[in-house]
Amino acid sequence: MLIKEEGGGTFENPKPDTYVATCRQIIDLGTQDSDYQGVKSSKHQVLVGWELDELMEDGRPFVVSKFYTASLNEKSNFRNDLASWRGRDFTQEELAGFDPSAILGKSCQLGIITNEKGKTKVSTVTKLHKSMTAPPLVNPIVYFSFMKFDQTVFDGLSQGIKDIIMKSPEWHAQHGRTPVVKNESVTPDNDFDDGFIDDIPF
Repeated sequence: MLIKEEGGGTFENPKPDTYVATCRQIIDLGTQDSDYQGVKSSKHQVLVGWELDELMEDGRPFVVSKFYTASLNEKSNFRNDLASWRGRDFTQEELAGFDPSAILGKSCQLGIITNEKGKTKVSTVTKLHKSMTAPPLVNPIVYFSFMKFDQTVFDGLSQGIKDIIMKSPEWHAQHGRTPVVKNESVTPDNDFDDGFIDDIPF
């Protein structure tokens, strides 16, 4: 397999700041149609979710997420954020295919801002400084992929995310028994999006 803010209803947002965060969710959204400023396109998308080291009023940690086009093109947001997180860019060998499940359970620093509509947005993803540690995850790790389709995992997703997934041709192929030829890894293509630890985290 190889992402958007989850939302709906009234909920508590973290304040704009930089947080220690741990990746706890990778959701394959399949191929999604979009119409941006009159330009229509279809892109394979993935949702990445993190748990912050900041608690809400009820004692639970904040969870934030971001939609990405599943691309390792040099101009893609996904590649740029992963490179910033890793502390280096991808090698040519790594560009041949990257399994996004590798980032599950890995920690980083997230820059959180508020957009013009007042909604929380992940603005930056950077490598965790060696002096920092992330608290243990409170929420379970969630991984959903059409290549390893798990109905139980799908059923546990929010209704909004399920509605998005069910629009994809991959969903219809999965349930119509029409095979979809897909590579589980993220591969480079022509789709464009809108003192540190020594080890590469993934």
